[in-house]
Amino acid sequence: MYKIAVVGATGLVGQKMLEVLERKEVPFDELVLYSSQRSAGKEVSYKGKNYIVKALTEEEANQKFDFVLMSAGGKTSEQFSPIFENAGSIVIDNSSAFRMHQDIDLVVPEVNQPKLKRKIIANPNCSTIQSVVPLKPLQDKYGIKRVAYTTYQAVSGSGVAGINDLKNGEQGIEPVNYPHPIYNNALPHIDVFLENGYTKEEQKMIDETKKILELEDIRVTATCVRIPVQDSHSVAINVTLDKTATVEEIKVLFENNPHVKLVDNIEKNEYPMAITATGTDNVYVGRIRQDDSLDNTFHIWCTADNLLKGAALNAVQILEQIHLNKLN
Repeated sequence: MYKIAVVGATGLVGQKMLEVLERKEVPFDELVLYSSQRSAGKEVSYKGKNYIVKALTEEEANQKFDFVLMSAGGKTSEQFSPIFENAGSIVIDNSSAFRMHQDIDLVVPEVNQPKLKRKIIANPNCSTIQSVVPLKPLQDKYGIKRVAYTTYQAVSGSGVAGINDLKNGEQGIEPVNYPHPIYNNALPHIDVFLENGYTKEEQKMIDETKKILELEDIRVTATCVRIPVQDSHSVAINVTLDKTATVEEIKVLFENNPHVKLVDNIEKNEYPMAITATGTDNVYVGRIRQDDSLDNTFHIWCTADNLLKGAALNAVQILEQIHLNKLN
């Protein structure tokens, strides 16, 4: 039995973490919920019991938990994750604060597992998570030379503020979270722009793909787009393989892989969609076809629920991975 903390328990991802913990019946004998000062004192119901959400302070963080599920933003994680770690807790952090630190594990359980040099484990970017799940079996069987991503990301990736901009935009209300209206629009702009012209979101996908797959020499590029969909991200993956493959071989590979769900029947207009991914744990793949412009290159359309597999579910799966494999 474990002592578990959820930080950011009143947020979209924090609420999903609690839902996944309950659904997966993760064993614990003590659960503590934390939030910002603004949300402290709220009641959250879990398994029929009401919990009072506490404000996160250094004193609170300086106690030992078995696991801390952290989803409260980068600044909060930078301040409090090392305190939890020093107190002996394993921190599974959903922010980008530690992802590219060399001594921090960046984990998608279907792809890799933590080595636990440190007791902070980073949850990757939501779009990266769903993308590397189908890339891993391709890497294992054929090898990968190059990946080009184009993402179509839901507004819930921006939290409640993004959802509000979408809903309010339908009423003609100006956006608060985004620089332009998201309703009836598409924004090729997620996170801040960097000097190289890429956005920080795009650079995250590039760097994280290399780290998770342990392929430092792979060529990766990305364009990340916010679209007027509430939940579930879609990613167009263009991948060049080392060894020769066919479309049918790749479909069979995915059909036999327990970590992806193949939906690819164009005669019946069956392919992965955000609306069917929402509320499910699956990573869906389809529209698999040869890229006629590049040798041994294939298109794959991939969808997944960004709040589940892209965040909360992946974090709880890391906890389960450590528990089942006795890695701690």
